Amino acid sequence: MSEEKREVLKISIREFPESPGVYLMKNSNGKIIYVGKAKSLRARVRSYFNQSTDQSPKTVYLVNQIDSIDYMITHTEVEAFLLEASLIKKFRPRYNIRLKDDKSYPYIRVSMTDAFPRFYLHRRVIRDGSLYFGPYTNGGAVRDMIRFLNRNFKIRDCSDSFFAARKRPCMTHQIGRCSAPCTNLITKAQYLNEIKEALKFLRGGNKKLVRDLTQRMQAASKEEKYESAARLRDSLRAISSVWERQSVVSINEEDIDIVAYHSELGSTLIETLHIRSGRVIGNRSHFFPKLDVKKLGEDPREWMTSFLNQYYSDNVIPNEILLPVDLGGDIIKLLGDVFWERGKKRPRLIHALDEEGRRLMSMAESNATSHFKDQVKKREDHLAGLEEIKRKLLLPEFPRRIECFDISNFQDLKRLPLRLYLRRGNHAQRSIANIK
Repeated sequence: MSEEKREVLKISIREFPESPGVYLMKNSNGKIIYVGKAKSLRARVRSYFNQSTDQSPKTVYLVNQIDSIDYMITHTEVEAFLLEASLIKKFRPRYNIRLKDDKSYPYIRVSMTDAFPRFYLHRRVIRDGSLYFGPYTNGGAVRDMIRFLNRNFKIRDCSDSFFAARKRPCMTHQIGRCSAPCTNLITKAQYLNEIKEALKFLRGGNKKLVRDLTQRMQAASKEEKYESAARLRDSLRAISSVWERQSVVSINEEDIDIVAYHSELGSTLIETLHIRSGRVIGNRSHFFPKLDVKKLGEDPREWMTSFLNQYYSDNVIPNEILLPVDLGGDIIKLLGDVFWERGKKRPRLIHALDEEGRRLMSMAESNATSHFKDQVKKREDHLAGLEEIKRKLLLPEFPRRIECFDISNFQDLKRLPLRLYLRRGNHAQRSIANIK
């Protein structure tokens, strides 16, 4: 950036308001390259142009790319946090810590706003009054859990349109797996009581359920109702199968997320471990190839706060979040206000220092290290593949995009060119080769 351009930007910043808001930094092409939030827009944006040795190399490089800066005023700093997360997701700025994992992890959703609720597998948390349990590791486990709940608590599994059109019970009722609320064979109060018992199971209250099922099985056996006893026995086995997949790691029955990270080679992986009612139900990893947390001037509070703000915009907020760094009282209070605004929940944000916290953090860090190695191997394999393409097709550099054509409906064509594009700025160089 020239000194003249720097001075022009400094002059424009003087007109920025001192109110909370979000600022958007753009390059010479008008593309948003960074989104930030501020308690005072003028003071925060002006700090980027102060001649300071405390700035990280990434910040220095960012400032050199800035051509213009826009801003959006909010009423409060909390609103600025909320707006920042949505804008990062929308514009995907290059210099922000942003979640690029396209995986949508499964939740169990309970449609509590329905007169007769049911259980769904759902990939996104929507603030619609439903209850969500998860996130779980894979969809298969969630489907097994939903089938177990429907079968043992006789919950409907039909769509709303199918439910509304029923005049008589369907086959699911006839084989004893649904209480048929569609035809009023069970009252709303009785049905909701079954939902309540199913929710107890999901929240970890399985000990009472196991005792009840065991007593009912023994009573059915004494009364020589062997078919009923066998069904109850199968239910007990299903419970054991469901819960044995989830290791018990804590006597604390609250919902806890542990956030850990592993960084080397200029990249960082952030791992979240999810504990529900003392059991590990799943984990997620997010790889940031350009985040070097060991670089001089890189503030862990900044990237960790940004990660938490984005991550919990789409996920269930737990009772407690264990962190590998101390965010400080002001940021913790602000994040608490943000989470309350999103989900009417104010989790405890704790720097893991006690024995229990360190033990759980160690588990999360081990997962982070292992998944980091997996990501590095994937990148190495990816580069090896590109290197082979470059060598075989005599390309001057690695291809950035490969276009392929489906020729299954073109019987007369024996082969079709594969176009490889090498992007250089706004220009593209095309190399065409016939692939046998």
